[in-house]
Amino acid sequence: MQDDRLPIWLPRLAAQGGPRFLQIADALQAALADGSLKPGDRLPPQRQLAAQLDVDLTTITRAYDEARRRHLLEGRGARGTYVAAPKVELTSVLDLSMNTPPPPDGVDFDDMLKQGLSQVLMRTDSALLMTYHLGGGSDSDRKAGAKWLAPMFGSLDSAQVLVCPGAQAAIAALILALTEPGDVILAEPASYPGLRTAAAQFGRRIIAVAADKHGMLPEALEKACREHKPGLVYLNPTLQNPTAITMAERRRKEIASIAKRCKLRIVEDDPYWLLADAPPPPIATLAPEQVYYISTLSKCLTPGLRVAFVLMRDPHERERFLVALRSFALMVAPLTAALATQWIFDGSAETLMQGVREEARLRHRMARDVLAGRYSGAGDGLHVWLALPGYWNSSQLARAAESEGIAVTPAEAFATGSGSVNAIRISLGSIKDRGRLKAGLQRLSQLLARRPESFSAAVV
Repeated sequence: MQDDRLPIWLPRLAAQGGPRFLQIADALQAALADGSLKPGDRLPPQRQLAAQLDVDLTTITRAYDEARRRHLLEGRGARGTYVAAPKVELTSVLDLSMNTPPPPDGVDFDDMLKQGLSQVLMRTDSALLMTYHLGGGSDSDRKAGAKWLAPMFGSLDSAQVLVCPGAQAAIAALILALTEPGDVILAEPASYPGLRTAAAQFGRRIIAVAADKHGMLPEALEKACREHKPGLVYLNPTLQNPTAITMAERRRKEIASIAKRCKLRIVEDDPYWLLADAPPPPIATLAPEQVYYISTLSKCLTPGLRVAFVLMRDPHERERFLVALRSFALMVAPLTAALATQWIFDGSAETLMQGVREEARLRHRMARDVLAGRYSGAGDGLHVWLALPGYWNSSQLARAAESEGIAVTPAEAFATGSGSVNAIRISLGSIKDRGRLKAGLQRLSQLLARRPESFSAAVV
């Protein structure tokens, strides 16, 4: 006779409680936390549990798969499925140094990935996904790029959109296409390190232009233009990396006016615009002939796609850009480009991006609570720029944090000139688990409250 009683750890499924397979996986995780289930306990066979819950077998299979992904369960062949022993964490480093989007709560990324790839393979000849493609993306990829950029620009001609293997490749190709060896590139005093790397490789010089709490100073930019005749100006005006400053619309208009008057060419690297709360229009909407706009999927969706979109109005410059890009990156990987296009058109990208946005805001609230008076973030985006008390300098603090198992990025990593402010960048998305993130922030807060101590490394 079949036992119809539900396992003690499993609550009744709620009609409005979200996907049933996730409810089951969550119940498993909660039961492990409260001791209702212990490592080594045997779970009911899938068919039996499906009958008890009055759901189809696929739901139980997906629930068990999700629980295995969380390292909660292990299969033992014919003997069945058992609660797994706790996973041993081999590293204690809490990484607050890498700016990656946090895993959004309530979004089943594994399922989204499987469904997206299934649709790509169903609709596309697999041979086309495994061969060479022309640079700049297919027509479908460019149309997806135009759709991705629509919140910033409205309706766009997809011919003006180029698809690149990430924002770093786009920046490097723009430097190669639009400047000559020895040319000057103007940037803010603290700026994206990838710009400095690319400029150094290509023999271009970066000169810092003074900035304030609103971003690059227009009068300083105009003065630098007269003195240095720059080949490019690099700006990251929304939730700037690393300072998290969002340049106000008035300042953007002043910059655009200078660009037109001085015939400047601006690279507007804008990876965080879609994560920001009511951001101003891009500078590229104010000076479309002067500005080359980059929007990567790495910060809003996932770095693994390696897809960025570049908006370039002039067809001759687009061709020069593609020639430069081909010199080091022939094309975007067709499979990931096709997946990005599928997600953008079927709405998955929007769902994932909104989930990242909400998770990022939740983590900012956590950082504000833990860091108390030291927090000065914008409340959204992926990072916090944390000014240090006078008794710490940023390199010293980064080394001390590393000795306590925390990775942060010191201000020197972002400096484009000879000096830098006394601050560190804290990235809130790179630690998957919120509990571990909170623990890292708490340890960092405790470290900041102490004065530096001399210490020596153990010799082994």
